[in-house]
Amino acid sequence: MPVAKDIMTLNVITVTRDQPIKELSELFVTYKVNGVPVVDDDGGLIGVVTQGDLIEQQKNLHIPTVIALFDAVLFIESAKKFEEEAKKLTGKTVNDIYHRNPITVTPSTEANEVATLMAEKDVHTIPVVDGGKLVGIIGKIDVIKGVG
Repeated sequence: MPVAKDIMTLNVITVTRDQPIKELSELFVTYKVNGVPVVDDDGGLIGVVTQGDLIEQQKNLHIPTVIALFDAVLFIESAKKFEEEAKKLTGKTVNDIYHRNPITVTPSTEANEVATLMAEKDVHTIPVVDGGKLVGIIGKIDVIKGVG
């Protein structure tokens, strides 16, 4: 049974939090990847940003539903959620749209477990971490190649 290190991509394209979204878009187009790890200044993994995050940023901002009741306005949706959506929509850098605390695997994680994680968690880009260090990345195509 193949494991993560057998199917992962070794040459990992990464971005930093302060990278402009325009540069991120160009990376997706140039390298034809669905997502990339976000690293800190020391190269430590801090998150993942995907094409979906970029697309999400472009959607129309959802204005919270309001109800006027006795001259008061009650927000049905959480103000925090609205604030997060507003930040994503107007974001200028990776920091505004990336997912923190990504799902990761180790080099010895079995390929079928990686496939299960992708399906159950609805993620398509999984960083491979060894001793806290980013050593590779697995995308959907890697899993398909690995089990095929």
